[in-house]
Amino acid sequence: MKRLFALSFLLLAEPAFADTPDQLYAEGQYDEAIAAGLAQNDAMGLAVAARAALAQESSRDQPCLECLRRAEDYAKRAAIADPKLPDARVYFAVSLGLESHIIGPVTSRLYGYPGKAKRALDAALAADPKNAWALAAMGGWNIAIVHGGGETLARLFYGATLQQGLDDFAAAFKLAPDNVAVRYQYALSLSVYDTDRFRSEIEDTLTRAINGTPDSVFSRLEQKRAGELLELLKKGDSAAYAARLRKFQGYP
Repeated sequence: MKRLFALSFLLLAEPAFADTPDQLYAEGQYDEAIAAGLAQNDAMGLAVAARAALAQESSRDQPCLECLRRAEDYAKRAAIADPKLPDARVYFAVSLGLESHIIGPVTSRLYGYPGKAKRALDAALAADPKNAWALAAMGGWNIAIVHGGGETLARLFYGATLQQGLDDFAAAFKLAPDNVAVRYQYALSLSVYDTDRFRSEIEDTLTRAINGTPDSVFSRLEQKRAGELLELLKKGDSAAYAARLRKFQGYP
């Protein structure tokens, strides 16, 4: 009887040793992280589920619109559960940005993606003005909007400017100087905007990403991709660089 009781106690105690959604995400176990986050069924759990779904999608060779919409849904549910959780808003905006790469700029504008993403990031920064992820995402948003519509139209319709994008990334770097993702996303944003104009800064940023401190399997993937881009950039193979850049950004 005592042995059965002890065994029952161990079985009941086992979940305490299970990996958390965050740990599962960091280990690259995305399906498990999503399942654990959904099972946790609170804002933090749903936000990790969104992050894992985004990482899983970004790791694919071919983009998956339905996968991104799943991440968008998790992020939206997390934001509803806790309107002041910055991560939920950031993942929602990132989901919309990646979806727009698949559906195209005309359709994304038709459905108001740029404005929705901006409102989400504004809310994230209102909740936490020193959130490096939110600042980097806002920087990427500004640069992408200016690249897509030109400085005048971007400022007129969305209030976006190149300088604001650069400033947002600079603020993110001060808060998270060794963050791989922030450096990597800055290099992608500058490359899309004008690789020739920002070539030296892109090289420096990719190098910093490679030498940064990875905190997950996905961070190590970003470092690997940064290395590939840096090699192509130094070789001067602009066509291959542009093709790899589009692939890493999730374009079909």
